[in-house]
Amino acid sequence: MTTQAGPETATETPNSAKDSFGRNQRPHDAKGKFARRDGGINSLASDAHRLINDKALLPGVDGRSPVYRRYRQLVAALAADQGGTDTLSAARAQLIRRFAAASVLAEQMETRLASGAPIDIAEHALLCSSLVRLGQRIGIDRRVIRDVTPSVADYVAHINAEAAE
Repeated sequence: MTTQAGPETATETPNSAKDSFGRNQRPHDAKGKFARRDGGINSLASDAHRLINDKALLPGVDGRSPVYRRYRQLVAALAADQGGTDTLSAARAQLIRRFAAASVLAEQMETRLASGAPIDIAEHALLCSSLVRLGQRIGIDRRVIRDVTPSVADYVAHINAEAAE
């Protein structure tokens, strides 16, 4: 048990843990999964969602920096291209994060190059090669989930056709 000091009193909570910054984390169940506030345990779908959308995507990094915002933007866009976070496996989510990180690094190098500063061309080529391989693993085609919901007019026509039979 650890003690959590609140504004008025200190309370003890079972199974609490401290993160790397010394802050109390949410309680865990016996298997080490985060306990939900409603008492249930997070599902795998919410775990995958957390891989992409967690506010602390990269702990200890200021989320207001332009580099972090670009990284998060790329992760979100790539996840959407793959059909959304609900359809991602944990491995694909990790590949997306690596691809986004490498993309941000390449963009930074290209910004330096465009402003006239020298860059290490071998490092840039290696980074581009890694991006190509990651892109092949992730898949560069959008995976659009087809909406099969009929329009109101189609639905009414279908109902009328069934009624006429």
